[in-house]
Amino acid sequence: MSTLDTGLTFIRNASQRVSRANGWMGNAFKSWMPTGLYARALLIMIVPMVILQTVVAFVFMERHWNTVTRRLSAAVVQDIASLIDVYKFYPQDKDRGQLRRIGQRLQLVVDFLPVGDMPQPGPKPFFSLLDQTLSVQLGRQIGRPFWIDTVGKSNLVEIRIQLDDAVMRVFAQRSAAYASNSEIFIFWMLGTSSILLIVAVLFLRNQIRPILRLADAAESFGKGREVPHFRPRGAREVRQAAQAFLEMKARVERSIDQRTAMLAGVSHDLRTILTRFKLELALIGDSPEVDGMRKDVDEMSGMLEAYLAFARGDSGEIAQPTDMTMALEDLRSDAERHGHTATVTFHGLPVVTVKPASFKRCIANLVSNAARHANSVAITGHRDHRYLTVTVDDDGPGIPVNMREEVFKPFLRLDDARNQDEGGTGLGLAIARDIARSHGGDITLSDSPMGGLRAAVRVPV
Repeated sequence: MSTLDTGLTFIRNASQRVSRANGWMGNAFKSWMPTGLYARALLIMIVPMVILQTVVAFVFMERHWNTVTRRLSAAVVQDIASLIDVYKFYPQDKDRGQLRRIGQRLQLVVDFLPVGDMPQPGPKPFFSLLDQTLSVQLGRQIGRPFWIDTVGKSNLVEIRIQLDDAVMRVFAQRSAAYASNSEIFIFWMLGTSSILLIVAVLFLRNQIRPILRLADAAESFGKGREVPHFRPRGAREVRQAAQAFLEMKARVERSIDQRTAMLAGVSHDLRTILTRFKLELALIGDSPEVDGMRKDVDEMSGMLEAYLAFARGDSGEIAQPTDMTMALEDLRSDAERHGHTATVTFHGLPVVTVKPASFKRCIANLVSNAARHANSVAITGHRDHRYLTVTVDDDGPGIPVNMREEVFKPFLRLDDARNQDEGGTGLGLAIARDIARSHGGDITLSDSPMGGLRAAVRVPV
């Protein structure tokens, strides 16, 4: 049993190591892969094409180009070897005229130089199939010192061979020893593939564009902005997705309109009753009991307005370019009019597309919440190419870390925390987060450098 247990443990450990290695390789591969649909689709087209062309070119070069060039070079070297045999075994041809005529029949230009007219071997070309194959065939069939020049003249190849009493110089046509049409095949293959790739890229871009429009429309709708001139386009599946988005958008807007109409009716009815209470209290006269009832009615009116503001949300407000510097300065002025110390700082381009009234209400709730429990408030805005961030810092008592998410719940008021105000409803932070999320952003709470709480609103621009 101990041997079996040891074997099972070894197999289990090995499988775990293999799994970890596969996971690491998968993560590394994902990190190198593009994340966009357009880039991935291009890879799906380009990678198989490149692999196919590589295989075809390799097979062609190995099976055709190299083979044909070797055979052509071998045939040329065989002719040269035959001329050397004629030179050796027929010495009666003193002027070598007959040998030159035989060379002309073989499409070779033959000449003889003195023994010392043999150049030193020069540098080899980095990649020359002709140079390699000729060198191999000359060494294999002739076995004498030789010198070749495959790059000096474009259409001729010069070969010099050391004989016993002379140096044989031979000029051969490059096309007789080299399959020169192979490059043409590769150039044609690459050229046609490039044209097909350009056509595929243009077609793919037209297919991706409706998907990008749909993504932009969904993002704009999520930020509470209008989606003008959007209609289904592209392939059938993309049109179905776009039509489903339009139907969902219509249902959401219809639900908001119904909620707004219902709240308008409730607001009208309740305000009518509260107005009747105020009128009846005014007719009764002044007394301590009447003053208390008036105070209760005023508090009920404030609570009703807060509830309706929370339930109503942005009430269909249209997003438009807004100067955030001026909006934050207005909030600072309001805070100072109520006897609080406030500062404003903004970095970056101040014009941001938001719903002006609702976004200002969001920041105002945070500023009033901070000013209610602190002596100093600092408002800082920062806008980059992606987000607008507005932070509200104060030097108040702060909120415990474990309660910083709880305070965003509607109607929640902490016993000794910041939103425990007289006559408060516990909806200030809930309304602020609801407005921020309707813009596609959020609100987070953290410790402030001033010693109190920092409320940060971040929305996409």
